[in-house]
Amino acid sequence: MAMSYQSILVHLDTGTHAQSRLELALQLAQRFHAKLTGVLSTYTPDKHELFVMGGTASYYIEHEQQRQERCADLKRVFHAALARAKVDGQWIAITGYANDVIPPYARLADLIVAGQIDLKDPDSFIAEQFVENLVMAAGRPVLVLPSSGSFTECGKHVLIAWDGSREATRAIHDALPFLSHAAKVTVLTVNAEQDAPDSVRMPGADIALTLARHDVKVEVREVTIERNTPVGDVLLSQTSALGCDMIVMGAYAHTRLRELVMGGATRTILRSMTVPVLFSH
Repeated sequence: MAMSYQSILVHLDTGTHAQSRLELALQLAQRFHAKLTGVLSTYTPDKHELFVMGGTASYYIEHEQQRQERCADLKRVFHAALARAKVDGQWIAITGYANDVIPPYARLADLIVAGQIDLKDPDSFIAEQFVENLVMAAGRPVLVLPSSGSFTECGKHVLIAWDGSREATRAIHDALPFLSHAAKVTVLTVNAEQDAPDSVRMPGADIALTLARHDVKVEVREVTIERNTPVGDVLLSQTSALGCDMIVMGAYAHTRLRELVMGGATRTILRSMTVPVLFSH
């Protein structure tokens, strides 16, 4: 029997993309027969941040009433959508600094749906490096939706970024429910070191065999690039060339002071994603 997600958590805010994020999360809840939890969390000034982001605090206070009305609307929309889709679920509105208060809820779900920050929409700003923190802190796979384009569904043709690492392995395992539903799965290995000995390279054929045991049909694609070509750019161009509608990848980061420093490919994809991306750490 194929693995499935039993519970999905979707992060909602008062930004313009919350509605489409909810629609996709609902569709996934139907596909996987999962319970859907809507977690509402909007920007709450963090004392460290008020200092940094001068204009944001006054913006926040000015819009407080409007924000509360929109939160009430969202709650109604959420419950109506659940009823319409015949999906079991619950609504949670949490206050507090999102990077602190959301991860404990996220850890209770099998899959998290979140949105890429939209620089043109101030309401989509929740907390400094919100998505990065969520991916690192949740311990669960996070499906991030791009801020541009509309994604009513994803997972027909999945691209897996495979480099043999712990994170990539974890991502593949976390994505199994998607992979077993997909019409097509492509495992992409990017061989940056042209002169690397074969023992160091992680051929995609090995992981394809592992996936085949889960009844996932896989195509393996190996791309050789110049040493200085950013891997993230290769992932995006292959996604486009192959017509993939979803990427599965491990996420890398280390902490420097109060900031998460994401690995190169993770950073590129978070900034420039064109399709939903399932990140796992």
